Amino acid sequence: MLTTLLAEEIEAQIVEHSRQVDYDVKEYPVEIIVEKFKGVDDVEGAEFFVPEYQREHTWDDKRQSKFIESVLIQLPIPYLFLADINDEKGRLEIVDGSQRIRTLHAFLNDDLRLCELDKLDKLNGYYFKDLPLARQRKFKRTTLRMIVLSEKADEETRRDLFERINTGSDPLNHMEQRRGIMRGTFTNFLEVCAKDRLFSELTPLSKPSIKRREREEFVLRFFAYLNDYEEFKHSVKGFLDDYLEKMNQEEFDEVSMKTEFDSAMQFAKKYYPYGFNKPDLGRTPRIRFEALSVGAAIALRENPNLIPQNVEDWIYSNEFQLLIASDASNSKPKVVSRLHYVRDNLLGVYRGKS
Repeated sequence: MLTTLLAEEIEAQIVEHSRQVDYDVKEYPVEIIVEKFKGVDDVEGAEFFVPEYQREHTWDDKRQSKFIESVLIQLPIPYLFLADINDEKGRLEIVDGSQRIRTLHAFLNDDLRLCELDKLDKLNGYYFKDLPLARQRKFKRTTLRMIVLSEKADEETRRDLFERINTGSDPLNHMEQRRGIMRGTFTNFLEVCAKDRLFSELTPLSKPSIKRREREEFVLRFFAYLNDYEEFKHSVKGFLDDYLEKMNQEEFDEVSMKTEFDSAMQFAKKYYPYGFNKPDLGRTPRIRFEALSVGAAIALRENPNLIPQNVEDWIYSNEFQLLIASDASNSKPKVVSRLHYVRDNLLGVYRGKS
């Protein structure tokens, strides 16, 4: 419990460091934003300018292209932050959002060639000038919101705001992004499975990972690999994105899929030592979960009454550890090998490497 004196000192400290910052919310079309920016080298002539403390352009072409794609398909774009520096030219300093504004400027001036797009892959290799005139005009009319700080925000306040915005949060991981832009019945179904008590027991994860939708990621991987692993090529993210998008657009038997998921969990509880984990691991590795859960589900499709023998002889073997050592070099042969290794050992038909 705080003493009265300490409480007063804390309150005084908060008041001392509190900054009354007036601001206004504005909305500008992309064309006007680019016109007011002019480019990073025209600091004196531009109404919107990048200050010295954030002059580096850190986005590569891939990230810039992704941002343009987001604008084109009208995904929500975070607010830009600008500040009135109260100079004789009436300029606004870009506190946060310079990478986005620079990207828009590069695109509209045909200095950015789109690349590595997923959703709009037909635009890869093209510039703004290559778009149909109607789409060019629509893009220019697209509006972005910005918060404009009043002249009361001094340089220290602006620097502090920039640092806090850029260090105070983590970028969304892939599953968080999917949850935001791939809503649908199957996405909702993944969340239901992720809350399963037995699944949670068998796949220990850190609290931060759980908050960041790691359990939903595990469930998505289970169904995607179980049903489509023969279609896997080389990109895990692309493979999972495609499967989720497909399932959100189709009707699926929720009862049947949940039953199969539950059966794999119950099987693991009964026959796998420590579930999908190992006693020396604090959290469950994704690739270990994939191999053991999907391998079991495939085996159960062949023999629903399966009673495996000598599981510990192979589940801790060097051969299995090599198969699940890393998912950074995924390829179809590797995916098939580890799933079939688990399936065949459970069914008692594995004969070792050929």
